[in-house]
Amino acid sequence: MSPFPEIDFKAELNDEQYAAVTAPAGPALVLAGAGSGKTRTLTYRVAYLLHQGVQAYEILLLTFTNKASREMLERVEDLTGVPRRALWGGTFHSIAQRILRVHGDLVGLKRNYTILDQGEAESILKNVIQTTDGKFIKTKNNPKPKVIADLISYARNTCRPPREEAEDRYPFLEGMASKIDQFYKAYMQAKLDQQVVDYDDLLEYFLKLLREQPEIRQQYQDRFKHVLVDEFQDTNRLQSDIIDQLAGHHQVMAVGDDAQCIYTWRGADFDNIMQFEERHPGAKIHKIETNYRSSPEILDFANAVLASQPSGLGFSKELRPVKPKRERPYFVPVMDTRGQAKFIIERIEGLIDEGRNLSDIAVLYRAHFQAMDLQMELSRLNIDYQITSGVRFFEQAHIKDFAAQLRFASNPADVSAFARFTCLLPKVGPKTAERIHKFTRERAEKLEKNFCDVLVSEEVLKKVPADAKEEWPSLAETIREISAALTEQSPEEIIQLGLDGWYSSYIREIYPNWTDRADDLQSLVSFASRYETMEEILAQLVLLASESNERSPEEQQNCLRLTTIHQAKGLEFPVVFVIGLADGTFPLKRTIDEGDLEEERRLFYVAVTRAMEELYLSYPMLNNQGNQVMRLNPSRFIQEVDPSRYETLRVAPARRY
Repeated sequence: MSPFPEIDFKAELNDEQYAAVTAPAGPALVLAGAGSGKTRTLTYRVAYLLHQGVQAYEILLLTFTNKASREMLERVEDLTGVPRRALWGGTFHSIAQRILRVHGDLVGLKRNYTILDQGEAESILKNVIQTTDGKFIKTKNNPKPKVIADLISYARNTCRPPREEAEDRYPFLEGMASKIDQFYKAYMQAKLDQQVVDYDDLLEYFLKLLREQPEIRQQYQDRFKHVLVDEFQDTNRLQSDIIDQLAGHHQVMAVGDDAQCIYTWRGADFDNIMQFEERHPGAKIHKIETNYRSSPEILDFANAVLASQPSGLGFSKELRPVKPKRERPYFVPVMDTRGQAKFIIERIEGLIDEGRNLSDIAVLYRAHFQAMDLQMELSRLNIDYQITSGVRFFEQAHIKDFAAQLRFASNPADVSAFARFTCLLPKVGPKTAERIHKFTRERAEKLEKNFCDVLVSEEVLKKVPADAKEEWPSLAETIREISAALTEQSPEEIIQLGLDGWYSSYIREIYPNWTDRADDLQSLVSFASRYETMEEILAQLVLLASESNERSPEEQQNCLRLTTIHQAKGLEFPVVFVIGLADGTFPLKRTIDEGDLEEERRLFYVAVTRAMEELYLSYPMLNNQGNQVMRLNPSRFIQEVDPSRYETLRVAPARRY
């Protein structure tokens, strides 16, 4: 008699899920489409194996987040009564550290090694860079430690030498690749000397252990008779190599969806899922295509998006609905991003009148800056919203840094604005900033000159710390140019002038995701076009940045959700708006130029499949960039879908706010 509660697997699962859950031992790839019950399939697979007499400690469940692992193990415990502690389940990093605690000495790690958080790891790298080459950080155009840390981490997760990655990223900086290679080697040695590891070390040391110690590898292959992997499409090269070592017996079940592989920019390897059968000969493929989330009309549209993929680039699958019929998705051409904001808010008000809660509704976008107009209008109308993808647009550090430069050029007495951007330079703190400001002010008064003109002088440069001297002239000149333009040029021209100055090169060196931040900053030009004066713009920037994104759990219960599509993966909402669906904004122009269209298409598919009942796809026809108005084409992803699969909604042009 089974020691577990009886489970009627046939009754509790659909036929596709049942086939995967009860599959005989051997390699299996479970392609679980959006909303098809992937987690249910995995947890029932664990329960099924336990029912078949497999011991809890013989099952290894690898997940991407601690939350996913916790939820699955709790569910298994509820189903079987087996305590979650008895199962080996967790993220790749947590399993790696458990095993390294026991065998780490074989790869040079003592048992009492400590794990660094990201900030601590960056601090060690920074010290290494300063020790190896004292001038490197101070030299203009050289990437800062945070950017180098990002490059090294990406290279390690994709199993490439950091030197090669640096050659790809910095072909225009001579000798940079060998410099970064030097820093990388010194960084690895410094951690080993201190017996500390970063997150990437956990995976690399674990893989090294499995590769170089055949008896340890055999021990864990014998122990984990079944290896289950969640979100397989998100694994990187390092993780898939670990799976290959642990599952040398090929008793591996990988669950994922190639159509939702949207993290290659973070190192996820699309080939892992596509080449599973080559790496595990005789693998059976199970497709789970019954969708419990979305209406037939939304799935019809989603299937058409996938059908436009070039053939051979993904597994063929077709989501099938169980939900009742509703309206087709709405395609909504609007005049521009302000017309888009107006339409969304009017429709939201209609949805509330129809009995919806704000928390039933999500607005998804490709990039943060695309929601700027909507955030402004929601704030103006006092509609409560929450941003899942980080802080609100105007609260972001790079927006505030840039706004401080505009504020100061308009009012050179504003010491706090001066300190905000000068403290970005090396060795400049609030006290030094105040001292430079005081000296410049007194000098300007004595010479009866404009403060910003004196800022570029040799006398002021002498007061600047040595480490900041190289960047100071560029910073001071930008402020002087903005100040001089205030009386003669339009707000858009002034902002463009500032964007072309010192700060544009600063963000390249300081932020790994500088291209996204540059897009955000560039969107301030069209923001400026609605105002007559810089005073109005500056007042708006301060007011919009002072709003808090903090929400109590009660407030979050009834809050509109704004989020990037990347952050929305795994979530679902009764009503979804996908905004900015013009060629150049989705897909982003950068991805069109670089030929990354298929990942953008998968991202659109993920966006569409978040919607349960109503889907609105809005397309701004015009892009106001300063004095230029550009005509935009609808996103190619919409144009590829037969118009019979959606309904075009015409809305009245928006009045100027």
